[in-house]
Amino acid sequence: MTRSSMTTPGVSVPPAPADWTSCPSCGWLLYRKRLERDLHVCPECDAHLRLGARARIDQLVDAGSFTETVFPEREADPLDFTDLRPYPDRLRDAASRSGESEAVVAGVATIGGTPVALAVMDFGFLGGSMGVEVGRRVSGAAALALERGLPLLAVCASGGARMQEGVFSLFQMARVSEAFGRLREAGLFSVCVLTDPTYGGVSASFATLASVLVGERGAHVGFAGPRVVQETIRAELPRDFQTAEFLLAHGLVDRVESRAELRPLLVRLLALHAPDRPRGAVEDEDEAEPVVPDTAPVPDSDPWEVVQRARVVDRPTTLDYLHTAFDDFVELHGDRAYGDDPALVGGVASIGGHSVVVLGHEKGHSVRERVAHEFGMPHPEGYRKALRLLGHAEVHGLPVVTLVDTPGAHPGPEAEEHGQSHAIAEIIMRSSRLRVPVVSVVTGEGGSGGALALCTSDRLLVLENAYLSVISPEGCAAILWRTATAAPTAARAMRLGAAHLHRSGIATSVVAEPPGGAHTDPAAAARLLRAALRRELDELAGHDVDTLLAARSRRFSRIDVDDERPVRALQPVQPVER
Repeated sequence: MTRSSMTTPGVSVPPAPADWTSCPSCGWLLYRKRLERDLHVCPECDAHLRLGARARIDQLVDAGSFTETVFPEREADPLDFTDLRPYPDRLRDAASRSGESEAVVAGVATIGGTPVALAVMDFGFLGGSMGVEVGRRVSGAAALALERGLPLLAVCASGGARMQEGVFSLFQMARVSEAFGRLREAGLFSVCVLTDPTYGGVSASFATLASVLVGERGAHVGFAGPRVVQETIRAELPRDFQTAEFLLAHGLVDRVESRAELRPLLVRLLALHAPDRPRGAVEDEDEAEPVVPDTAPVPDSDPWEVVQRARVVDRPTTLDYLHTAFDDFVELHGDRAYGDDPALVGGVASIGGHSVVVLGHEKGHSVRERVAHEFGMPHPEGYRKALRLLGHAEVHGLPVVTLVDTPGAHPGPEAEEHGQSHAIAEIIMRSSRLRVPVVSVVTGEGGSGGALALCTSDRLLVLENAYLSVISPEGCAAILWRTATAAPTAARAMRLGAAHLHRSGIATSVVAEPPGGAHTDPAAAARLLRAALRRELDELAGHDVDTLLAARSRRFSRIDVDDERPVRALQPVQPVER
């Protein structure tokens, strides 16, 4: 394809000009029918062309499932506003050009078979600006979701507040924010898809208040537009300033997806947050009942050998377990304030019919992966991301699973500047009073407060070759023995290992590993972990909130220096193949 339409006489008849359009980003000439098949994404430069509300709905919902909610007409010109033209004339022109009566289309539909309420903005109607009617329709869609107990999907595209409606427009930010607050209080799931562009009063209200925020690839999202920012501060802006990718890097959205990936993601998210999801819905018949390993005494291991095995580079990491022990996992990013820490991953997952929020330290395996993941040592942004996801779990009634494997929290000056101690203290306190079950698993190293932040739980499982410690053996040796070479001695003195944790009542059970350690057979290790998690989640599922909190409080108050009890651990079994 070239930028101009060239044909040879007598060979073919060129399509009519109406069959072609040019990409507004790169100028490439595009055949309209192919562009439609490509979901209006330029195949040359990957620009995601703007779509009207109806086209968005057609792409995202199940065919034929959309039913529009019709709102009665009301006063449309509260200020009798006139600039170069009367405001009512502008409204009539906007309706004629866009084919819509306002900048939002609302209604109900199904996505992957799940009923949802919808509020989809149309930038073609006065730039998707938010006036009284837009506020009424968005809050009306939220009220419909609340009335019917449905999740809400909002697709945002807006230049900001509508100036022609003055302060009435401004206060729609409060109106729609209150409506989203009611959804959150009711524990109803919501998703906002941020498309190009999303600015001003929309971005500073409902567009950033949903349970999950998804940016469409290349979309520009922000409060003040880049031209306003540049003219105000007189500074050079980053090349990717206010793009969806910029927001993801700064922890402000959960995900960035291409247009083709949006619907599959929504189907998964809605399934994971289904309120009455039946147990076993995603399992094979052979796995209808969890495999519960037998328990039997296990001898103590040499603490230094445990430390060495816990640190093996090939030992399965959190991401490994998420892709092997769990049925599905959708990673959610960012602390919604500053950044996204790759040392701590989190999101929504399913395992054995349970939808859960999962948090875990991630080290990686290769040198490049370990550097990228900060060797599994989180900054405050990581713990604040975890804190946000704990809130997500509580709002939506999802149990929490944490996978612990870290040398400790990141000790650098930047981490201190961003409040490392505050972040760790907040997450420990929050998880101690969380109103949903929490199951923690120490899968490798458990270093100091950086590990404890994810260990404040109802059940604490520890893998056979994992440990928790107040400080690393090397650190203890350097301080008390005045030499790091005494690390083996320090490890033994601190009694590091699963046996001591269980005898002391800190760990509630020990999960067996394949002979030689989890790294020798990661698939078998995943099956053993899966069986243990399913057992714990099944047992905790029937507990009411008051019982859960009271038992958790008693558990922490009983961690003392009483006589140790005999250790019993989960022994290797042959779980049913998945």
